[in-house]
Amino acid sequence: MTAIGIMGGTFDPVHHGHLRAAEEVRQGFGLERVVFVPSGRPPHKVAEEVTSPEHRYLMTLLATADNPHFEVSRMEIDREGPSYTLDSLRELRRHYSPEKAFYFITGLDAVLDITSWNGYMELFDLADFIAVTRPGYSVETLNDLGVHLGEERFSKIHPFPVTLLAISSRDIRKRVKEGRSVKYLVPDPVMKYIEKERLYLTDPERRVIRAGSPNFLA
Repeated sequence: MTAIGIMGGTFDPVHHGHLRAAEEVRQGFGLERVVFVPSGRPPHKVAEEVTSPEHRYLMTLLATADNPHFEVSRMEIDREGPSYTLDSLRELRRHYSPEKAFYFITGLDAVLDITSWNGYMELFDLADFIAVTRPGYSVETLNDLGVHLGEERFSKIHPFPVTLLAISSRDIRKRVKEGRSVKYLVPDPVMKYIEKERLYLTDPERRVIRAGSPNFLA
């Protein structure tokens, strides 16, 4: 049975930490490909400023262009309303054959909070979850979650340690705002795109809007 990795996220911006984790998971689980799904309207960030979906989609496209095993989906960018993982997995399941296995790739912190996700029980009917962890991670961290989910669902969570790259999108945005270099934190095409579009700056030309506003691109 072939398997596909699905990596959701805001990707604001996508960086080498995302890409390295996706590549290590792809190799470690023998995935046919990894599909990056930039969130169109992230429900967990409605009170924060989020760069427009189209910018984030294009940056992710640029970042993954040199890897034939990576793809980028517009499904959440083009879908109206909040971007729920459940809706995306349902859509992907309709698109691929029933024999295709799905592995949703996300961070350990997100997995620990999975009971707050929309329709979280059904999520486990649609995909397994790869919880990207730091080296030296202790399995005991997930024990409480296992009690809540039950053995069958809990067995679909796979902790997977990856190379630790201390890079965050928040820090990258802060560096750009302060005029500091982000070279080697993001792929060069992404860095050039940020410069060209004047993203993450404080002047009126920045292309940032508030998530949840009527003008937010869904």
